[in-house]
Amino acid sequence: MREEFVVKVPIRLKPAVTAAAAAAAATVVVAALAAPAFASTASASTAAPSSGHSGYSGASHAVFVQTDATSGNHVVAYHRAADGALSPAGSYPTGGLGGVLGGSVVDHTASQGSLTYDPWHSLLYAVNAGSNTVSVFAVSGDHLALRQVLSSGGTFPVSVAVHGDLVYVVNALDGGSLHGYRVLGGFLVPLPGSSRALGLNPGASPQFTNTPGQVAFTPDGSRLIVTTKANGNDIDVFDVGFGGWLSAAPVVNSEPGTVPFAITFDSYGHLVIAEAGTNALATFTISGHGTLSQLDAVGTGDAATCWVAPAGPFLFASNAGSAAESGFTSSGGGQLTLLGATATDAGTVDASAAAGGRFLYVQTGGAGIVDEYAVSSSGALTQIGSVTVPDAVGGEGIVAF
Repeated sequence: MREEFVVKVPIRLKPAVTAAAAAAAATVVVAALAAPAFASTASASTAAPSSGHSGYSGASHAVFVQTDATSGNHVVAYHRAADGALSPAGSYPTGGLGGVLGGSVVDHTASQGSLTYDPWHSLLYAVNAGSNTVSVFAVSGDHLALRQVLSSGGTFPVSVAVHGDLVYVVNALDGGSLHGYRVLGGFLVPLPGSSRALGLNPGASPQFTNTPGQVAFTPDGSRLIVTTKANGNDIDVFDVGFGGWLSAAPVVNSEPGTVPFAITFDSYGHLVIAEAGTNALATFTISGHGTLSQLDAVGTGDAATCWVAPAGPFLFASNAGSAAESGFTSSGGGQLTLLGATATDAGTVDASAAAGGRFLYVQTGGAGIVDEYAVSSSGALTQIGSVTVPDAVGGEGIVAF
């Protein structure tokens, strides 16, 4: 997530809604949209921490990590101290199951954005890849309360994007699909007619390199972007129209051999893609027609460069095959400069920055460890410590603020 979007407003947690209440909310939205009803399964329950104690004092300094455990997915909460160090603050069941894509080892969902924070509504969205659902948590500091568990609208959800009241989920299997929701009263309501098939080859193998990598909105919310990894080597750009509906089909930007994986934007608004096929970061502009123009591409010199996270003026790419985090700067013209690499624990995957980019938290799937770093004014990383997340080997999804 981006620190500049965080709105630190205290909230009063409401009890989890009943299925009947969620259905009533859905009816209100469907009526307002004047569209056909969309059938979906939804449930809600109360969640209390299964372990740990927060000691929350009112400041919003937290890191949340998704385990993606197939025995029962959890979001594990950590309190972030002023010096960036983490301490346990509880473990929250999502009400769903984690999943494992074929061929994956340290990255079971092979995606970025499987755990996504919504600062506009103080909500946290978690995918349950093994049960085809999405969980919605209310966030207060380093505390969570489960609000809702509902269908992802497809098979094996791997990434969630949010902009304002609009949320989209990308499902990885059966050729890939998108499904949209509206936020209403702190709950997600399925957006009728929002589903879009990605048309990928459902039999392409191995799964972990041939499924969508991420779904993300452009900063102004006018477009939705999906990466297909090796299943086409494409960056798909959908227009987001009135009411949140997507264009019927995307503009398909082919990037042969690059295996486009993770998505972010630099501080100048350029699209940044982590390319696993070339082990590089690449920057692009997006035209009014949805076509991309490449500005630069710079290799990390490491292996399996799949994830990228902004941290203040810097970009950090995770290299799963090299156990390293590569730092970059990006200029106003989109030119990238490699700053060097910092060693991490094995299986470097997702990362998230906090405190205006002063701290970076890197999820490593080899042993389910989160490495904690301070980010200097030059972009150098200094390790503060690390925490081992229970039952999180191969897990993905981290949010820091």
